Amino acid sequence: MHAREIKKGIEAVCCVHWERRLFDSLIPLPDGTSYNAYLVRGENATALIDTADPVLSADLMGPLQGVEKLDYVVSQHSEQDHAGLLPDVLERFPSAKLLCSEKARDMLTSHLHIAEERIRVVKDGESISLGGKTLTFVYTPWVHWPETMCTYVPEDKCLFSCDFFGSHLASSDLFVTDQALVYEAAKRYYAEIMMPFRTIIAKNIEKLSAFDFDMIAPSHGPVYDQPNFILEAYKDWISPKMKNEVVLPYISMHGSTEIMVKHLIDALAARGVTVHAFDLAVTDIGKLAMALVDAATLIVGTPTVHVGSHPAVYYASHLANLLKPKVKYAAIVGSYGWSSKAIEQISGLIPNLKVEVLGAVLQKGLPDAAAFKQLDELATAVAAKHQENPEVTTK
Repeated sequence: MHAREIKKGIEAVCCVHWERRLFDSLIPLPDGTSYNAYLVRGENATALIDTADPVLSADLMGPLQGVEKLDYVVSQHSEQDHAGLLPDVLERFPSAKLLCSEKARDMLTSHLHIAEERIRVVKDGESISLGGKTLTFVYTPWVHWPETMCTYVPEDKCLFSCDFFGSHLASSDLFVTDQALVYEAAKRYYAEIMMPFRTIIAKNIEKLSAFDFDMIAPSHGPVYDQPNFILEAYKDWISPKMKNEVVLPYISMHGSTEIMVKHLIDALAARGVTVHAFDLAVTDIGKLAMALVDAATLIVGTPTVHVGSHPAVYYASHLANLLKPKVKYAAIVGSYGWSSKAIEQISGLIPNLKVEVLGAVLQKGLPDAAAFKQLDELATAVAAKHQENPEVTTK
């Protein structure tokens, strides 16, 4: 797409990756994604903030052909989907200086082989004047790499946030026009990428509150011309508050685990607890991550494969451990043919989750009356814990 103005003298170059369906060979992208770069033109100098994924080189380099001179290139984040075209941009503009954080310098030289003499490190809080427009750099580490920073233009009250507040969404809209659609995409992005860092995200949001901005321009997804929308969403996601919900990823091989899971879902629903169940044979793993953002309890359902948990359950448990959701309670249900250590294995996979384990129901073969009774007792325990915890919203 051609460059489009978001503020006077500030243009967005939106490189829309309509067809991309997997990110980092890991994260599903049902709605594609985009990589936004921003041209900031002052009276005396011009800066480009971030680049794009190399696969969309023509989408970025095309609009830049009309730029006579680029004085600065700002790299807010060293990951290749934003920094990958830095070598091309620096070759196109040989006098441009690359601005980045202290930690980014080593990453850019090692990841992209950028010559150190092209790099100028900017300090946290440092400002550079372009003439009528000022770039102020704000270190925001661990959103979601250690070197990340934002750039603030006070004259236009515009905050460039890179991955922070981003959304994996391919769209021709420059600004947010459908809040429900963007909320879903931004929550998916937060769940899959930002959730492990929610404690430091809270500190970074507090740090950014010192700046007066009325626009957030991320490097993924549309621009927020009403930034309170995404700020309030983030504050909700990172808060200690949870919902009266259970996330229940499971898989079944011969039906026994599925029977147990469906009985447990019914028992939880009867006790007023909402359940988000995910059959791991067909689940979009991003949907599972999104459900974990708000839920108070995680229950894993697994059959036994060679004495251990099913590989799909192993993967889902490992992923939950990496994402570090704010769940407070956990349980395991499952079945086996002759022997099982699935419970011990799953328990060992989630050390990052600071949870109270409410029990395990492990059944040999088809569930019987005793197993159903245990499942009912587990449902009662979950509902009681949710009622007792003041951080769980039960209405």
